[in-house]
Amino acid sequence: MKQPIDIQDANYQRALVSLDQTINKLHGCSPEEKEILREDLRQLRSMTEKLTHGRIEIVVFGEISTGKSAMINALVGREVAAVDVQGGWTKEIWHVEWEGAGYRIAGLDESEVVLIDTPGLNEVGGQERAAMARESASRADLILFVTDSDLNETEFSALTTLAATNKPLIVALNKIDLYSPDQRARLCSVLRDERLKEIVDPENLVTTSADPREVEYVIESADGQTRSEWRKPEPDIEGLKVRMLEVLEGEGLALLALNAAMYAADKSDRIATLRVQLREKRATQVIWSYAVVKSTAVALNPLPAVDTLGGVAVDATMVATLAKVYGLEMSWSHARGLVTSIARAAGWVMLAELGTHVASSAFKALTLGYGTVLTAVPQGAAAGYGSYIVGQAARYYFEHGASWGNEGPKAVVHRILEETDKESVLVRLKNEIRKSLQRNAHVASEE
Repeated sequence: MKQPIDIQDANYQRALVSLDQTINKLHGCSPEEKEILREDLRQLRSMTEKLTHGRIEIVVFGEISTGKSAMINALVGREVAAVDVQGGWTKEIWHVEWEGAGYRIAGLDESEVVLIDTPGLNEVGGQERAAMARESASRADLILFVTDSDLNETEFSALTTLAATNKPLIVALNKIDLYSPDQRARLCSVLRDERLKEIVDPENLVTTSADPREVEYVIESADGQTRSEWRKPEPDIEGLKVRMLEVLEGEGLALLALNAAMYAADKSDRIATLRVQLREKRATQVIWSYAVVKSTAVALNPLPAVDTLGGVAVDATMVATLAKVYGLEMSWSHARGLVTSIARAAGWVMLAELGTHVASSAFKALTLGYGTVLTAVPQGAAAGYGSYIVGQAARYYFEHGASWGNEGPKAVVHRILEETDKESVLVRLKNEIRKSLQRNAHVASEE
């Protein structure tokens, strides 16, 4: 059985709560939304595990052949990553525990520090790998960026993006053994005082030599003879290790908690945005569907007054259907009441629609229903436009949790009217009506 978390740090506890709340928000999604957000749920659960275990993640970025893999090998103290002189071998994101870090978060027995390698910034197939890198950066507690020279455009762009994540960012100038002392001093000055001035704190630029080149030694024997021998120096990464551990010792728990809370907030925003997008799309389909149904039903109904009554029923059914789209339950009678409320708020628009209904219905009565063909298009379009406005207002109502929010129904409906291109809506509805008339053999014969 997992032991309860015995950390009383307020930020840590808030981070746990925020992750739990975000996961619960996912559980409240529709089946369609859950399917789309399945990977997000997995990632949130993984982040929860990361927080509860106290797993600090240091993500390593850099272009191919800058020595990222060699850096990880040097930090871990053994060869855990292959070093390919051609570069580009890292095809996926992977991690390894940094056992020699000597850092643990107090109160978390399973606490560990993990190094995460990412594909090179300039590898082929960059879009997919960039997405993986972004996900790793969003999870990271500390970011290590490896370069081996002055920054090129790709590196600078990547560093700017990484800095925007508000995570501690350390830049390792690697392969420093390849430069003369003067070149080394000049390069550090350019990076610290120019390239990285607004991006990385000066103390977070360190020099390293993770995989130093072999050095030729001339060995003289006791008899005066000499011979040359090539030896590989030990990796020079002590400065980097010290700086990373300084950051962790000073801010480890805070970084872990803040990162988890930021991750939960980002996922929460994504869930909310996706739900709005999916529901808006579905709601728009429902509104248009019922507007067309009402248009054609009113247009093709030969009986006076019955078409108007049927139109009200269509609107109420549409509103009840929209409620379900937003995860709400609404009875047909309550839906009809909402339709009446919206119609009153619409004022002159609904009066105009009613005037068209009355005139068309009267004409139908005088012609014993034979006026249907002549009145079908204008009457149907007016009815459909009314449904469209009712549907848009109802959608706003449901988007705000079955409330008009800070606005009353009249203000909402009038704003919707102002933002609606009436002519384009009517043209679309008229086209749908004409298609229905063409498919109706009885009406076609009368024409």
